[in-house]
Amino acid sequence: MATATQPTLDTPFVVGEREFQSRLMVGTGKYPSNAMMVQAIEASGAEVVTVAVRRVDLDRTKDAGVLHHLDPARYFLLANTAGCYSADDAVRYARLARAAGFNEWVKLEVIGDQESLLPDTAGLLDATRVLAAEGFKVMAYTNDDLITALRLEDAGAVAVMPLASPIGSGLGLLNPFAIRTIKHRLSVPVIVDAGVGTASDACITMEQGVDGILMNTGIAAAGDPVRMAIAMRFAVEAGRLAHLAGRMPRREIAVPSSPIAGMLG
Repeated sequence: MATATQPTLDTPFVVGEREFQSRLMVGTGKYPSNAMMVQAIEASGAEVVTVAVRRVDLDRTKDAGVLHHLDPARYFLLANTAGCYSADDAVRYARLARAAGFNEWVKLEVIGDQESLLPDTAGLLDATRVLAAEGFKVMAYTNDDLITALRLEDAGAVAVMPLASPIGSGLGLLNPFAIRTIKHRLSVPVIVDAGVGTASDACITMEQGVDGILMNTGIAAAGDPVRMAIAMRFAVEAGRLAHLAGRMPRREIAVPSSPIAGMLG
């Protein structure tokens, strides 16, 4: 039971029947060095770490490779089809990752435009159906469109990952209403992915009620990635707690925070 100093416990964070403690997931790209990447990931408290299988050397024995520095006993390594521009390409790299020793989980990206990096929703749906039928647990990166999110859930995705803003933009959450609507309508977890640039962005995003956030550039491209990782960790926790607590009503007039009647005799 909760006490005055102990808030009500949160509900478990479960994706595809697997429970996680941290609601922050992180990527491995864009760091100035592997040593910095490791320090930042440790500081973030994240359990789930994504790896872009198209862009990294999958040989874990090579010191220069990302996978050499990530202990699969400590982190849940999530294969990512970043850089794929067709459903066939994304499916091929998901299969390659599983054959290379990853699990059946995949963060599925099918990009539709090289300049904006926005998703190809038709290709994404096709790839989700194929991979889900093959036993993959698909976490699908998509835009902030409700209809696409609903169709991805129907296609078998275990989580839907709408963007806050375009990949690498750092613009923060551009459409809170759309994200809240997706979360309200879907049964599977909603994890916001892309566009979170700083801690305040993360906090605001979590306040919409989403289940978690995946980020990479916001940490890796910071002036001090380790400090930013810590900030993001606490921001995600703060935003989640604020959502559970429920914010005060917004008003267009001032309301005294202390009673006035009787104070002056």
